[in-house]
Amino acid sequence: MPVPPFTALTAAEKVRAAEDAWNSRDPARVALAYTPDSLWRNRHEFVRGRCEIEAFLNRKWQREHEYRLIKELWAHDGNRIAVRFAYEWHNDDGQWYRSYGNENWEFDADGLMARRHASINDLRIASAERLFHWLSGPRPDTCPGLSDMGL
Repeated sequence: MPVPPFTALTAAEKVRAAEDAWNSRDPARVALAYTPDSLWRNRHEFVRGRCEIEAFLNRKWQREHEYRLIKELWAHDGNRIAVRFAYEWHNDDGQWYRSYGNENWEFDADGLMARRHASINDLRIASAERLFHWLSGPRPDTCPGLSDMGL
């Protein structure tokens, strides 16, 4: 696991590892990347610690079906990384969305995320407008990233 201070290479590795973990949709696995007392702001919610992170992710993935995420490194410095991301999902009624956002991350010396601030906007899309079609799990290396897709 890459640890700070991050280089362009290690920051990109950290971003891809986070993307892969979130695409697993396994809240317990995802929570292990955060410090036990990690602080989050996700949209309008404030989350503290691994137990709350797991509960948050369980709620999220119970309502966001067929979730597919792509993250892209935006910037890095020392123990901080900024990413932009997009993910696609549908609700219980079958309405598809593409959610766009930015995250600011701060890591401890062991490479665990101590802070995560996420700003996210949802765009309704038709099923035919979907761009993320890989099978559940990590995005294949052959699948383009956000910049390659013009997002």
